Amino acid sequence: MKKDIHPKYNDKAKVTCACGATFPVGSTMNEINVEICSQCHPFYTGNEKVLDTAGRVDRFKKRAASAKAKK
Repeated sequence: MKKDIHPKYNDKAKVTCACGATFPVGSTMNEINVEICSQCHPFYTGNEKVLDTAGRVDRFKKRAASAKAKK
C-alpha cells in the first residue's frame, strides 16, 4: 500500500440515531448521524406497519398459507 493516500481509520466512530441511540462502529468519519437504526426500525422492533392497498396483503397471505398447506 502506498503511504499517505488512505484516510485515517477510526475504530470507535460514534453513530447517533434520530431516536437517540448511540453505538460505536469503525469508520473513516468521527461521527455519523443516521435516521433509523436497529433499535427503532420496525422490522427489528416487531412494530411493523403494513399499508394494505386494495387487499393485496390479505391476498398474498392467503396464497402463502395455501402454498404452505400444499407442502
